[in-house]
Amino acid sequence: MEFLDFEFIKSIIAIIGIDLVLGGDNAIVIALASRNLPLSQRNKAIIWGTGLAICIRILLTAVALYLLQIPFLQFVGGLLLVYIAIHLLTDDGDDPDIKGSDNLLSAIKTIVFADVVMGFDNVIALAGASGGNIILVIIGLLISVPIIIWGSKIILFIMEKFPVLVYIGASILAYTASEMILGEERLQPIFEQLRILHYILPIVMILFVIITGYNVDQRKIKTVK
Repeated sequence: MEFLDFEFIKSIIAIIGIDLVLGGDNAIVIALASRNLPLSQRNKAIIWGTGLAICIRILLTAVALYLLQIPFLQFVGGLLLVYIAIHLLTDDGDDPDIKGSDNLLSAIKTIVFADVVMGFDNVIALAGASGGNIILVIIGLLISVPIIIWGSKIILFIMEKFPVLVYIGASILAYTASEMILGEERLQPIFEQLRILHYILPIVMILFVIITGYNVDQRKIKTVK
């Protein structure tokens, strides 16, 4: 039977491994996006956001070969991820006019949007590991989803105890953004000529996100006063 075939099992293991390794940033996004929600809504945001994101990732994997042909896809995705990192870093959830249901929907949208942006490398890797078999991708993702969900809950719990970790989480997103930009195929001639960018760009991205987020927070504090 195909499901007992060694190659099938090996591909499943590879897909699960790829999704868990590349899903670490996604767990951070889930934790950041849901950290300001009431406790009763957090599980809903995590489950719905992750579930929708996984469905979209399956669809994207099915057309991964076409996505690779889109010019500057990873470059644009990297810039979008920088915006997401800053937005999550400065989202204090203190606006009393925002209803809980709106916050829940916003958190779900943030989780899904971030997963789509951050999932390009994941999608490409999954497509390669599956050998074009979408059934393998679906099985692998369904197995790894619960682990990603529980990972986000653990990160969320730690962030509540140590708020400074929110900055560390945003820094990881900034680093991921720099890796996406540096991985843009059509910019490789430039990156090959200026190899120092491989070391400088991640640092610049991290500093930019942290400084921008800090300045926005300070302006919010002054506005409240």
